[in-house]
Amino acid sequence: MSARPARTRLSPARVITGAVDLADDIGVDAVTIRRLADHLGVKPMSIYHHVASKDEIIDGMVEAVFAEIALPSDDADWRTAIRGRCASARVVLARHPWAPPLMDSRISPGPAQLRQHDAVIGALLAGGLSFSLAAHAYAILDAFVYGFALQEASMPATGGDELATLATDIVAALPADEYPNFAAFATHVALQPGYDFGASFDFGLGLILDGLEAARRAER
Repeated sequence: MSARPARTRLSPARVITGAVDLADDIGVDAVTIRRLADHLGVKPMSIYHHVASKDEIIDGMVEAVFAEIALPSDDADWRTAIRGRCASARVVLARHPWAPPLMDSRISPGPAQLRQHDAVIGALLAGGLSFSLAAHAYAILDAFVYGFALQEASMPATGGDELATLATDIVAALPADEYPNFAAFATHVALQPGYDFGASFDFGLGLILDGLEAARRAER
């Protein structure tokens, strides 16, 4: 008699990991319990033995993304620590482009999310920012990181030959001389060798950190 194939073993962690993987492939709005069950190779009802609802799954997915983001370093000055954390967040959100709108939308934050918030606030306060300025800083930094991640993920191309071809096609299709500034910008920026939209992340983050440093000094 041939042996039965082993049943797929589920756990809450495996459900969440599967949901993150599926959202990476098809987007979070398309993730349903039935699709998740198919992805995991189980029956839909078996998922409910490990998680109570889709909301609980979303909470777990957001928590998993927060867990991937590096905490600010304890061994660096505040600007270096915050820059490193923001750079890590950008990389993580590029892996999970569905995540930015959900990152601060949950009413039941998990330990990874709370650790992230606590560490960022701690780095800002250790750098000499007041509580008031730290609140502004955190809001502005996350708005920039999440917004940049959304924009980067939605663009049809961000650099290289792909962007150069796209820019050339767009400019060629425009009425002659009707949009001279846009055409000049494409020629002098997007069509230049080595142009990478992503470079604006470091530039923009630097401007924010410079502004926060100036505000910190003004508080003294």
